[in-house]
Formats: sequence, C-alpha cells, structure tokens
Amino acid sequence: MKFFTADICDECKERVQVLDPVFKSYGGAPACYGPIQTLKLEKNNTELISLLKEEGHDRFIVVDVGGAYDAVVGENLMKLAHHNGWAGILVHGYVRDIHVTTTIPVGLWALGTCPRKSFEHNPAQRDVELSFAGATFRNGDYLLADRDGIVVISPETMADLQEKLF
Repeated sequence: MKFFTADICDECKERVQVLDPVFKSYGGAPACYGPIQTLKLEKNNTELISLLKEEGHDRFIVVDVGGAYDAVVGENLMKLAHHNGWAGILVHGYVRDIHVTTTIPVGLWALGTCPRKSFEHNPAQRDVELSFAGATFRNGDYLLADRDGIVVISPETMADLQEKLF
C-alpha cells in the first residue's frame, strides 16, 4: 500500500502529529507504517532484543533512549526485525552498522549513528506513553514514515484514511 505523509497531513490537518525533523532514515524501507509498540530503554537494548523476537505483525517499534549516544539498533537487530515481520523502528537515540541496515527492507529512523553500543544492564519499560520530537506515542496509535517526514495518528484516523488514501 502506497501512502504519502504529505497527503495524510493535508487530509487530517489537526488530527495528525508531525515529528520534529531530527530523524534520519537508516533502513532499507524508504516508507512504512504500522501500529505503535512503545519501549523506554536506559541505553541497554536487551528488552528490545526480546521484543524483536516476537511476531511483529507489521507493528512499528518506538524506542526512547533519551538521545543517549550509544547505538541500540544495528545489523543483527534489523535482521531479526525483518525475520519476525516488524514494519519499522524509530529510535530516539542512535544506530550503527548502517552499511547493512540500509539493505534490510525494514524502516529504521534515528537521530544519527554511533559505533559504540552500551554494555550496561538497566531496566526497561514496555507499553508506556512516550513523548519526544514534538509528538506523543501510545501503543495502538499509528506511525507513518516516508522521505517527507514522520507522523503519528490515532487508530480512528487510520480507519478513516484506509478508504481514502490507501
């Protein structure tokens, strides 16, 4: 299904959240969308690995590491995401192995790249409301991303759009 975030913004106007333009694409899918699954991390990506081992059902993981300068997604996690049917990953933080992640047909947006990963073992919070980049993320809302930007809409708005734009 082809979509354009610009068309969604035109159609939905006040019912769409547009993220601040701070994210870059590092995945092999130039556009993707799906229902949001939230995850709050403290540098360590152990809980993200566990989540990616689950069936993705075309969901979009929104990961908040508070912009910490350590990579939480790389080649192996992107391969796992693809294998288990995840649509994409948005990281409020950093990624690595982009020479490979850009070839894997899963969306990946992040603040930038960092070759270092964290080896700390910190607790994570799953299924929590997250807020960053001018938007609020809740499980079940939809994230849609393409070359123009990233937007968040409610399930009701997505249902309205299904008939008009998809």
